[in-house]
Amino acid sequence: MDWNPLVPELTVLDFPESLQFYTDLLGFRVRHRRDAPAFAYLELGGAQLMIEAGHPGGWAAGPLDRPLGRGVNLQVEVADLGPVLARLAAAGHLLFRAPAESWYDTGDALSGQREFVVQDPDGYLLRFCQHLGDRPKP
Repeated sequence: MDWNPLVPELTVLDFPESLQFYTDLLGFRVRHRRDAPAFAYLELGGAQLMIEAGHPGGWAAGPLDRPLGRGVNLQVEVADLGPVLARLAAAGHLLFRAPAESWYDTGDALSGQREFVVQDPDGYLLRFCQHLGDRPKP
């Protein structure tokens, strides 16, 4: 198994709700799970993240008030945004930012992606993107 050298671990306030959101709606699969404290190592394509129920002795550096993760968004690249968007729409889960095309300056070229942002149950922002390719700068 490959483990990414950087894997965010998110403290969650309702572990079963978060696990269902990440697996059923976003499409992550569970690579590893334990019960005490509740923890799951998740993967979607090459993207990996961990969720853990908040507990004494956990990683909280201060009070955990929703929305959590203020000022951070986690980008998750997928081959096709369609299935994730369809599952979120079927569940009635609102998007934080609607799908849009963005082009980013990478120095010699522009790199494009179609992206949207969704909040998880605790308020963490997840920016899903689908790579559109590169093009020359104007």
